[in-house]
Amino acid sequence: MTQQSESTTPTPVRDTGAPPVESPVTSPVTSPVPPLAEPRPLGEPREWPRTFHDRLTAPLPGLRALARFAREGAVRPGKEGLADVPLLPFEPGPLPRVDTRTVAVTWAGHASWVVRIGGLTVLTDPVWSRRIIGTPARVTPVGVPWEDLPPVDAVVISHNHYDHLDAPTLRRLPRDTPVFVPAGLGRWFRRRRFTRVTELDWWEAAELSGVRFDFVPAHHWSKRSLTDTCRTLWGGWVLTDADGHRVHFAGDTGYGHWFSRIGQRYPGIDLALLPVGAYDPRWWLRDVHCDPEEAVRAARDLGARRMAPMHWGTFVLSAEPVLEPLIRVRAAWEKAGLPREDLWDLAVGGSRVL
Repeated sequence: MTQQSESTTPTPVRDTGAPPVESPVTSPVTSPVPPLAEPRPLGEPREWPRTFHDRLTAPLPGLRALARFAREGAVRPGKEGLADVPLLPFEPGPLPRVDTRTVAVTWAGHASWVVRIGGLTVLTDPVWSRRIIGTPARVTPVGVPWEDLPPVDAVVISHNHYDHLDAPTLRRLPRDTPVFVPAGLGRWFRRRRFTRVTELDWWEAAELSGVRFDFVPAHHWSKRSLTDTCRTLWGGWVLTDADGHRVHFAGDTGYGHWFSRIGQRYPGIDLALLPVGAYDPRWWLRDVHCDPEEAVRAARDLGARRMAPMHWGTFVLSAEPVLEPLIRVRAAWEKAGLPREDLWDLAVGGSRVL
């Protein structure tokens, strides 16, 4: 296992029988900020521990929490919450023209973005499937038709949950596409004959064609089958081009101390792609999914100049009304006194250019 340059002591994982407890927010870090890691070789063979349970920042649900979840069954909105599905913003358009010094993002839906940075086209957690396992079909179409994509130069994956790691979509890619993944997930890609797979631990980096890919912590977990809980790592990505433009893709995460630490280590984030949906019921999801107000707070902790909400309006994963994340994130942004033009609340298929 690669030694972390910064560590925490998480709550031990054990079945307490109680609902998850919200992770405490630590005080600001006062110690010197470590220098950025030197980029590791692309495709480097790595050995990893059998489990990453020690990276959890809150216990996984115990038996009492699971029983309450099964008893209450509030995992989808009711009729009123679904009534606004036709109003979900869907405005597909052509991808912006870019050059090597342009940064542009296009929201394909959920956590899938087409990021153009440093002359590269990077896909984040690409899910172009209409349906994923255990979830109703998407309520908005994919914002970018697959055939309209330029050649994909790289893919970044945040973790292995099915709504972020979609095998049918990834099968569409050439097998020599560079893929950047969390520690322990490389085997999944190599079994599918991907040949350029780079696995990273938290705070590690690699570089492709002048663009730096840094893997950073998140408050989440991993699981893809009955027997692989936390066998692979989870996290977000900071992409930095040769001119110093920075985009932070948070993947899937709850709110907590990592955001301020990421912001200190990677100052000058131009845009943070942050999740704002799948948060209700709060007692069940607060440790692993930000609500809209927490996402705005996270953007401020990161020191990000702009924020683009994601992880809403695509798959119905939880009980909040489908339009509520957008309404609440706009209200939270305004309440924080932040410039309206710096909230990039894109419609599915929408684009913005730095």
